[in-house]
Amino acid sequence: MTETSLTFNQTVKGIAEFIEVAIHTILYVRQIYPPDLFVRRKKYDTPVFQSRHPALNEYISGAVKAVTDELVLGNVDKVAVVIKDKDQAALERFVFSINNMIEVESYNKDTSVQDAMSSTTLSQYFRSFLIKLTMIEAQLGLLELQDEASFSIVLELNDDKVPSVRRDKDPPPWVPADRQHTTAGASDDAQLHLLRAVDTGIINLSLAVQESKEKLRKLKNSHGTGDSHSKGKGKDKAA
Repeated sequence: MTETSLTFNQTVKGIAEFIEVAIHTILYVRQIYPPDLFVRRKKYDTPVFQSRHPALNEYISGAVKAVTDELVLGNVDKVAVVIKDKDQAALERFVFSINNMIEVESYNKDTSVQDAMSSTTLSQYFRSFLIKLTMIEAQLGLLELQDEASFSIVLELNDDKVPSVRRDKDPPPWVPADRQHTTAGASDDAQLHLLRAVDTGIINLSLAVQESKEKLRKLKNSHGTGDSHSKGKGKDKAA
């Protein structure tokens, strides 16, 4: 029996839900908070870790809800989870890149899109994304920041878009980001690793992690002059 293709709204909901799960996973695998702050769950038929701190969960869910509002409007270019040191310097950026492939009228957003993938297939892709994330330490190494690490969620919109304003939000969900935390503010010496990508037939999603110039400098200093990283802002590396 052929499965029903995704609708636009199902795709947006699925991507937003995945981003939320992935943010929790990133915070766990990069050890931004102590491991005992997380509880083991299962999602997309694979083990994941979820924060059990109410304030942190509220921040993440609020940010993802605001991202969802912009996804529905087709405004989103990228969502970045930025790992920072004690001086607020960006060390790593986990970048979710969004590309709307088709325009769907508002009255058709709950109608299945011909040739789009099914919900089951999308869940299988999300499973492979999360498996990549859980193994990322082997590729990136330990951050070794003890209690000095922090993170922020940065929303980057398409060039001609501005954040939508909801009257019930006071203060607004987004504030201007420090340029150094955005992907546009990355140095040419940053290194980008492409982890996974999926074309749903409606919205394309890819996930990459960018190691900043500051992180690479710290790694080089801590390991002597030898540097095994090939550098280049425009050089993508498949994990």
